Amino acid sequence: MAQLKHLLFRLIVTALFLAVPILGVWTFVNADQMHVWFPEAVSSFGGEIDHLFSLILWMVGITFVATEVLLVLIILRYSRRDPSRSHYTHGSHVLEMVWTAVPALLLLFILFSQMGVWSEVKIAPPHEPSDPYSRENPLMRVYASQFDWRVRYPDEEGNFEGENVVESAYDIYVPVDTKVFFDLVSRDVLHSFYVPNFRLKQDAIPGMKVPVWFEAREVGDFDLICAELCGWGHYKMAGRVHVLPQDEYTAWLEGQREALYDNGSED
Repeated sequence: MAQLKHLLFRLIVTALFLAVPILGVWTFVNADQMHVWFPEAVSSFGGEIDHLFSLILWMVGITFVATEVLLVLIILRYSRRDPSRSHYTHGSHVLEMVWTAVPALLLLFILFSQMGVWSEVKIAPPHEPSDPYSRENPLMRVYASQFDWRVRYPDEEGNFEGENVVESAYDIYVPVDTKVFFDLVSRDVLHSFYVPNFRLKQDAIPGMKVPVWFEAREVGDFDLICAELCGWGHYKMAGRVHVLPQDEYTAWLEGQREALYDNGSED
């Protein structure tokens, strides 16, 4: 009876021990279809970034599973029940070269895999002559400060200073299916402009005007947060990006300008 209880105990412990890695592997395989990692990607480069994330995740996941399997095999092979004498080694140049070369090759593979996406998002964004906005002619300017987001849309002459500049707080309005270029400016400390649905994250650095761009492919309202700890009110820096059809965006901007003109005439 005691042996049966001991065997049952070992079976339960083994089952619990195996349940964690099995559940982990199942979650790893199905997480992408279950949208566990990220919300839906709605920007033009969101799919490419998700592909890179999945690529790296699979590489790391396979390495982890292989390492754990090897560890279990070694534990079983060289358990205390085996009476044969162990063979001790004091180093192997071949093994050292292998575990140095393989990670280096994997890192180089990741490096070259992401260069195209990095260049598109950060260095040389795609631009056509028909695009209404560019780095030299941005749609807006976003100001980050403790603890809010301020957005300025230029007047009809392209100026960001003056009485006819449209300004909003926490809410950003942009047209759909349009390459939106804007300047990101910090008025005090480090902040980070982060829109999860766009797969867009860019630090706002004091003293710098950082060019940023995206192209939203779907109409909707999307969360904007600060992803850089910037002080006691960091949690308050939550805004919304409103992606509108082109005609609705034009109507909104004209309405804001008309309100400015009306207020100016009353003064």
